[in-house]
Amino acid sequence: MPATNRKAQKKGRDTAVQGTNDSSVVSKVSAAAQGYFNDVFLQHFVCKVARRAPLINRGYYVRWKAVDHCVRKFLQITEKCPKRQVSSGLDWAAPTLILSEVVLTYMETKWSDAIIGWAAKLLPQSLFVMYEQIHPHDPFGQIMQEHFQKLNSTLHALRQYPDTAAQRHRFLDKGWEECVCLDMNNFLFGLVPEEERCRLESLEPFDEYEEWHQKCSHYFILTASRGSLMAQALLPRAPESPVPSVGPSWSTTALSVRTTPVCVEGLGMASASVRPGWVLLTGGSSRGGRRAAIRLLLREQEGWRSVSVEPSADVGVRLYHTVTPIPGVGAVVFGGRSSPLNPVRSLFKMTFSLCGALESGGQDAPKLCMEEMMCTGSPPPPRWRHSATLTRHRGREFVFVFGGKNQSGAVLGDGYFLSVDQQHWTEIPVEGVAPEARHSHSACSYKGGGVVFGGLSRAGVPLDDTVILTQTERGFCWERIDVQPPPVPRYSHCAHVSGEKLVVVGGVWLHSDGVPGVVVINITTCSSMEYSLDTTSVPWPLMLHSFCSEMTDSEDPELLLIGGGGNCFSFGTHWNPQPVTVDLKLMLG
Repeated sequence: MPATNRKAQKKGRDTAVQGTNDSSVVSKVSAAAQGYFNDVFLQHFVCKVARRAPLINRGYYVRWKAVDHCVRKFLQITEKCPKRQVSSGLDWAAPTLILSEVVLTYMETKWSDAIIGWAAKLLPQSLFVMYEQIHPHDPFGQIMQEHFQKLNSTLHALRQYPDTAAQRHRFLDKGWEECVCLDMNNFLFGLVPEEERCRLESLEPFDEYEEWHQKCSHYFILTASRGSLMAQALLPRAPESPVPSVGPSWSTTALSVRTTPVCVEGLGMASASVRPGWVLLTGGSSRGGRRAAIRLLLREQEGWRSVSVEPSADVGVRLYHTVTPIPGVGAVVFGGRSSPLNPVRSLFKMTFSLCGALESGGQDAPKLCMEEMMCTGSPPPPRWRHSATLTRHRGREFVFVFGGKNQSGAVLGDGYFLSVDQQHWTEIPVEGVAPEARHSHSACSYKGGGVVFGGLSRAGVPLDDTVILTQTERGFCWERIDVQPPPVPRYSHCAHVSGEKLVVVGGVWLHSDGVPGVVVINITTCSSMEYSLDTTSVPWPLMLHSFCSEMTDSEDPELLLIGGGGNCFSFGTHWNPQPVTVDLKLMLG
């Protein structure tokens, strides 16, 4: 290639990298303007303030918080030193702070490694602070890499240093005496006080927890030191972590995942298996925006197909709602939201007229009768990200609504029973210690009661508990079972009961290794086993949160996973374009 072309390409790459800085400044200005932090100088670097999405503001807040923490620690440790400096190499012997905030990763690794080694050699009293990306191979990491490649700003360091352990060894190998590297979830929960995290929750309406925790798991803050004084400025080696110290039990068998030949996408939908091989989908959002459309997935000999459903009434836009099948009746649609400030208050009963031409392979749209339920009694406050489970009490069926989140941002821990036949919110005695408040958990019918697993707590920490709602003569009783080894805490997952096994699939966790697959909890033996998913046949990143799941009742048990994906920070929104199936024969057979 001629020298002039090479120079032009290099200049183009340099300009692209510089553009990422301009975008970051705009985002920092937005976060500061919304009260996430105070910086009176940022406004001078932009023409006007542009408001970013709450997820972007949070992302730049935690970036600022991490760097601010490290800089303040350096200034505190060197307070009595006659001279201290932020690197320009003015005095090689003076305590020096070197700050690399998403900088070195844009360089080829051999050159960034050379800089790290050069600083360790020439600055005997120094602290290196670095903030960069990690975990390039999971679905979020793949979207992140593709974004920067489209910007002609490849993240070079990810290839050789994909996680915190690799980054730590990198600095130690290049001559730094000590090094501590934390992903941003560990930093957030270990070094940001709970009072400050509560302040963060109060700044803006927010409902993108999955994307928030995934963003934090894909960035790290690192401190490396030279000299005994600088070692005092290192990040704590083991801050309090929400990830349990006891490791889960992993199966050596990976469960096979296959795509289905039907195009269905959406986030925050609710599904219900209305009869064998028929799955109803309601609400959610897609590329076209939030929607009220209802669809039906039909399992045929050739595979699954999707057909439109004509409801008799408009149920409105709903995300993160529930649809609870009622045998012989239909289903109950409860809760959800149209936005984080607008919960849905209406309650509907659905009855089906799905027969005739549809069963014989015709294309006529099936009919769906939607009847708004005007219930008596004391109803639950509006909510979303809750659970609604079919239970039985004294021969009658009740929908048990538990937990969730409301428009004020509160995480709920209350429970309500709806008598479907009487359309009455009924008070039924529940004994025992209730599970702590949570949202984005799962609850399944089990022996007339239910079984609750996981979710996100009021403190914003994923949960790993399994709690049984058992029948009693008077009503119900909560009973927590001690599962060993404990499953990895998670939320935004789906779950199903098969005999005495609770099958939990997908979700979000703060665990540093991989993404959730399937965990099977044996309710009788109080044991658990984690299974990874073999997604080699899936040609796109499979994100399993904000999705639906149904377990087929065929001779070959499998899970049908529908929708899912998310807003991958500033890297773009990913939608799983097709449902996938998970083969459960090896696990349940």
